[in-house]
Amino acid sequence: MDTNQILKEASRRIYEAVKDMAGTEKAAGNFGRGAGGDISRNIDITAENTVLDYLKEINFECVVLGEECGRVELSDEPKGFVIMDAIDGSANAVRGVPFFCSSLAFATENRLSSITDGVITNLSTGQMYSASQGKGSFLDEKQISIHKEKPLYKIVGINTSGANQEIMKKLQPVIQNHSHLRHFGANALEMAMFAQGLMDIFIDLRNKIRIQDIAAGYIIVKEAGGLLLDEKFNTLDADLSYETRVSFVAAANQEILDDIFPREK
Repeated sequence: MDTNQILKEASRRIYEAVKDMAGTEKAAGNFGRGAGGDISRNIDITAENTVLDYLKEINFECVVLGEECGRVELSDEPKGFVIMDAIDGSANAVRGVPFFCSSLAFATENRLSSITDGVITNLSTGQMYSASQGKGSFLDEKQISIHKEKPLYKIVGINTSGANQEIMKKLQPVIQNHSHLRHFGANALEMAMFAQGLMDIFIDLRNKIRIQDIAAGYIIVKEAGGLLLDEKFNTLDADLSYETRVSFVAAANQEILDDIFPREK
């Protein structure tokens, strides 16, 4: 079984483990703050343990970098890193809002740019987005790509949750000039939908995003043909440290980017 298939099977097991938990008392609970800094809920712990149990079951030699569990070394000679946000969109999951996902990626080195595989599963529907380096991006078995035509309605994804005044001032022209703004509460799934062509650009300039949130989306967006840039519009890259926080812009093409940020050309 190759790495991509391993991530897919782990994702399938998450879906089976949590599909009936969303919006119920079972989803909640307070297990303290996880390695990523957020409060760990029961649905988060259940999903992470499902992945860890599976990786141990198949003796997959890796280091797991989990949102809740932190760094877990499953081998003295690991082949690389499994970067795991087993539940992205935990607030949605706990309340029963049907927009949350699992995000699993594999990197050979301590850099985003070394990610070779990624899988994002929509845990409300079971639909699975996946990508492997050089092989394209897929929704289930169908290859997907960013939106390539001039859009009839320009859809702008933008995450401003908890953004400070400086960030909001920078984003004010975007918010004022574009009427079709979207944010659903799970960055990984939104990146996957961008890669599917459902949005033309997705923006998060808060410098709050952890590597676990974007690792799978990183390879899925790239393999779908999208631009993935940092806040200075340089190619996005970062280390996999728990202290690392990033901003990013995923754009379908340079024309869209220049249209949304005309003063940043």
